Amino acid sequence: MHFDLILKNGTLVIPGTGLVDASVAVTGGRIAALLAPGQIATAVRVIDCKGKHVFPGVIDPHTHIGFGAKEADFLTESRSAALGGVTGMMTFHRSDDLALSTGPWREAGEARSIIDFGFHFGVTSRAHVETLAENAARFGVTSIKVYLMYKGAAGAAKGFGEVDDALLFRALQAGAKIPGAVVGVHCENTEVIPVFREPLREAGRDDLKAWDEQSPGFLETENVFRVCWFGEKTGCPVNIVHMSAAESLDLVRRLRRPGRAPIHVETCAHYLSLSHDDASGSLAKVNPPLRSQSDIDALWEGVRLGEISTIGSDHVPRKAATKEGGIWNASAGFPGIATLLPVLLDEGWHRRGVGLDVLAAATSANVADLYNLAGRGRIAPGYSADFAIVDLDGETLVDPDQLESHSDYTPWAGRKLKGAVTATVLKGRLIAEGGKILPGIEAGGEYIFRTAGKA
Repeated sequence: MHFDLILKNGTLVIPGTGLVDASVAVTGGRIAALLAPGQIATAVRVIDCKGKHVFPGVIDPHTHIGFGAKEADFLTESRSAALGGVTGMMTFHRSDDLALSTGPWREAGEARSIIDFGFHFGVTSRAHVETLAENAARFGVTSIKVYLMYKGAAGAAKGFGEVDDALLFRALQAGAKIPGAVVGVHCENTEVIPVFREPLREAGRDDLKAWDEQSPGFLETENVFRVCWFGEKTGCPVNIVHMSAAESLDLVRRLRRPGRAPIHVETCAHYLSLSHDDASGSLAKVNPPLRSQSDIDALWEGVRLGEISTIGSDHVPRKAATKEGGIWNASAGFPGIATLLPVLLDEGWHRRGVGLDVLAAATSANVADLYNLAGRGRIAPGYSADFAIVDLDGETLVDPDQLESHSDYTPWAGRKLKGAVTATVLKGRLIAEGGKILPGIEAGGEYIFRTAGKA
């Protein structure tokens, strides 16, 4: 047997199943076979993975490409992603006219990204809802996001005047009619936030914890109920994106039951590792806010039990200069795509004993299933040969200067995370090794066009 590539002697991390000692053989960019220990085969290239764990390439379900240097983000952020074992990223695309903008934005990505990428549509107007089915079919986008944080005055400040409960309900009605669709929602009750924010500002508070106190967890939970209830009434699968609060997960547990439309839950690496007491201050400002240690612990239990099915980065590649002016004026969001897997290895596997297969499922197979990313997210014959090779005993010293992002900071800067990505393989091609993008690796990422069906 002769192949293009063999990853030899590694321990394969099979999402949702466990660990298998085997070699992976690749031909034509796809997994051709799993070889038992001692099974003889040859290849054009052999990578010895002895002592290493081979994960499916990470698929980050939650990124914001274009928020840093516009289309140039596709290059910098895909390179940053590859350093962390990310071989695919789903990013939110939002514009007044999705029919006009999506094609050019896809072309911008294809011309620059070194990893595969796909889109979620941001829905902020009734016109978006009315053209959703047409644009979903035309551009292969079966996931959308509704921003409840942009209701009322908060939305008007951003130029969005149509975000309300009616838009949410219409979006869910439309999503229910699109095969394989899922509607993700940012849950925060921004109409109540001023009740808490104004006294905090009057008291002179300017700390990271104040950002949590001005939008406490129950304001997320209240919106979670509305989304799930409307999802049940419309028959539309919903996804609570970037869940941050323990009580939100408790509510979802009570609302899930057989016979109703699914309720999916995503959280992010920062809600699993950073609290509102973090020393990064305004650098760690994000929406929804960072919460307490008890929220972190509760969300990890949800990951362990599979109640939280996907984990993303919510990567926003802005500069540190946008974080100036104190907590009330700093921009929200921060970079995290390169550190996604290292953070989960450190916090999940090493500190809490969460299974490697559970982490792999939440960052690959479950993402592929939820978003209909056919042929991705698993280590099995016929699947795309995308891998993150990991040294569990290695160390990741987080240095923003080495992460290749347009952004020049990270709230994890200076931290030593146990667990390191030593190499990244995309469709059978080694693209990163030893913390560096290999010479000659240029744009070659594929746009992920999706249709209904399971991965």
